[in-house]
Amino acid sequence: MEAFFRFKERNTDLRTELIAGVVTFMTMAYIIFVNPGILSSMFGDAAADWIPALATATTVGAALMCLAMGLLTNRPLALASGMGLNAMVAFSVVLGAGVPWQVGMAVVFVQGLIILALVLTGFREAVMNAIPLNLKRAIGGGIGIFITFIGLKNGGIVVAKEATLVSLGDFTQETVWVTLIGLVAIFAFMALRIKGDILWGILVAAAAALALGVTQLPTQIIAAPDFSTFGAPFMEVDGQMAILQVFTPAVMVFVFSMMLTDFFDTMGTVVAVGEQAGFVDKNGQVPGIRNILAVDSTAAVVGGAVGASSITTYIESASGVAEGGRTGLTAIVVGLLFAVSTFFTPVIAMIGGAGQVTAGALIIVGFLMMKTIADISWKDFEEAFPAFMVIVGIPLTFNIAWGIGLGFISFIIIKVLHRKAGEVHPLMYLAGVAFAIALALY
Repeated sequence: MEAFFRFKERNTDLRTELIAGVVTFMTMAYIIFVNPGILSSMFGDAAADWIPALATATTVGAALMCLAMGLLTNRPLALASGMGLNAMVAFSVVLGAGVPWQVGMAVVFVQGLIILALVLTGFREAVMNAIPLNLKRAIGGGIGIFITFIGLKNGGIVVAKEATLVSLGDFTQETVWVTLIGLVAIFAFMALRIKGDILWGILVAAAAALALGVTQLPTQIIAAPDFSTFGAPFMEVDGQMAILQVFTPAVMVFVFSMMLTDFFDTMGTVVAVGEQAGFVDKNGQVPGIRNILAVDSTAAVVGGAVGASSITTYIESASGVAEGGRTGLTAIVVGLLFAVSTFFTPVIAMIGGAGQVTAGALIIVGFLMMKTIADISWKDFEEAFPAFMVIVGIPLTFNIAWGIGLGFISFIIIKVLHRKAGEVHPLMYLAGVAFAIALALY
C-alpha cells in the first residue's frame, strides 16, 4: 500500500487518509438526496416512482468514478453528480426543450466524450482561451442563483403568481416550516464548524418533515439497487435511439453549454484543491493534470450512461485535504461509502422525494456558487454587461443554456460595436451563431 499510494512521500499515513475520506464523504453526501430530487422533475407526476432508480444511478456513478480517480491518479479528488449540471439536464434540456429524459442523458454522454477528446488531444487550452474569463465567472454565479431559486420554489418560500410571475409563499404551511428548519439547521452547523453541515441540515429537515406529517417513514430501510436508468442514451425513444436525437442544432446547443460549464468548473476545482494539498507547482500547473481531467471527462460519460447527470470533481474534496488527505486512498474511501449508500434507496427516496427537505441545501449551495462573481471586472462595460446578462439570464429564463447564450451574443455585439471584433475568439463567434440559431428556432 505504501508503494502504491506513497504515504511517506506525501507526508501522510493510512489513518489520516481513511479519516480524510470519511470527512470528504460527509461534506458531499447531500448529493445522494439532492440529485434524485432534482432529476425526478423530469418525470412529472411519476417523479416519486423514479427516485429509487435515480438514487442508484447517483451512488453507483459516484462510487465508480471516485475509485477510478483514486486508483488512476492517486489524488484526493472525489466525484459525484454536479450541482448546476443536474439542473441543466432536468429543467433546461428535458423540461425546457421538451425532449425525453433519455435524450437529456445522451446530451451528458456526448458532451463528456467531446471533453475527453479535447483533453486527450491537448485542445483544451484553445477552448479555455476562447471564453472570456469574466463570462466563465458569470456562469457559476448565474447557476448559483438558479439553484437557489429552485430551492426557494421547492420549499414554498417563492410561489407562482399570475400578476407578478412570482410572489412570497404561505408561511403558515408545514412544508415551508420544514424548509426554514432545514435552512436554519445548516446555519447552525456552519456556525459550529461541524463537518457535513449541509448533510446534517438535510437530516434535521427530514426529521421535521416526519414530525409535521409532510413525509412518512419508508416501509423498509434497505432495498436492492434499481438500474432502470442505466443505458439511457442507448434506449429507443419514439422509434429511434436516444443518442441519435442529440445531433440537431437545437439540442447541440445544450451539449456545448453543458460542456462549457463542466469543463471550466473542473479546471477551477482541481487547481483550488491542488493548491490546498500542495501539488500545484510554482507556475500554477498541476502535475498529472491530463490524467485527472481524463478521469473527470470519463465521469461525465459514465454519468450520462447510468442516468445520474454529469459526474464531476467536487470542490468539497478540499474538506478531506484539510484533514490531511494527500493520496488517492482518500477518494477510494469516498467511493466505497457511496457504494454502501446504494442499498439505502428507500431512505434516500423518503428524503429526496420531499422537495422541502432538500430545499435549504439548494439555497445554501446556490449561495456558495456565487463567490465567482466577486472577481468580475464590473467597471469594464464591455466585459461586465455580458457577464451580467449571463447571471440574470439563467434564473430569469429558468434555463442555463439560454442565459449563457444571451451573455455570449451580447459580448460579441458589444465588441463589434466598439470596433474590437479582433478581440473575439473565432470559437466565440461560432458559439454565438449557434446560440442565435437556437434562440430563433425556439
